[in-house]
Amino acid sequence: MTAYSKYFDKIKVRPDKKAEAQSRAPVCQWDGCHEPGTHRAPVGRMREGEYFRFCFDHVREYNKGFNYFSGVPDTDVARFQKEAMTGHRPTWKMGTGAQATSNPDFAQKRSGNAGYYNRMRDPHSVFGGATRDPNRPRERKLKSLEAKAMETLGLDAKATGADIKARYKELVKRHHPDANGGDRGSEDRFRDVLQAYRVLKQAGLC
Repeated sequence: MTAYSKYFDKIKVRPDKKAEAQSRAPVCQWDGCHEPGTHRAPVGRMREGEYFRFCFDHVREYNKGFNYFSGVPDTDVARFQKEAMTGHRPTWKMGTGAQATSNPDFAQKRSGNAGYYNRMRDPHSVFGGATRDPNRPRERKLKSLEAKAMETLGLDAKATGADIKARYKELVKRHHPDANGGDRGSEDRFRDVLQAYRVLKQAGLC
């Protein structure tokens, strides 16, 4: 068989599945990164089933600070853990089953309106909930990375997107290498501000 034999055309090479997956993957969602986003990372609580796409290095960085229960009171976390033991189903003492089913609250409990996991949001009061005051600002619950980023910028959870952008521009102007006179501490602060703004922008807060 020669080097240019027709049999070479029939040889099948096993495809490189890793390279093929990388070529089909979207770009990493970490700000400034252009590597393939081959790894999924959960967006967070109340947004189950939604994921960010990161490269290997950035998914590790994201997972270090991820906390599903960020912003949830300890009492709610404890109740969630207790209800998880029964699969978040309503329970009652033995011998009280008939009384429990005749209780008007039983239908509500069974429908899934009771319990941390099965609570559902009803912003328009479709199911008879209390009407929310439209003038009252919505409380924002930050994840640990977002809270740390806000703290770096000197802001709290009530800060708006405009507040974040204005504060970011102010700090960048103050600590930029061209304006800090070679101050090493100011350069470190500049990098922290850039990273904090990247986290908040990625979370859709600005």
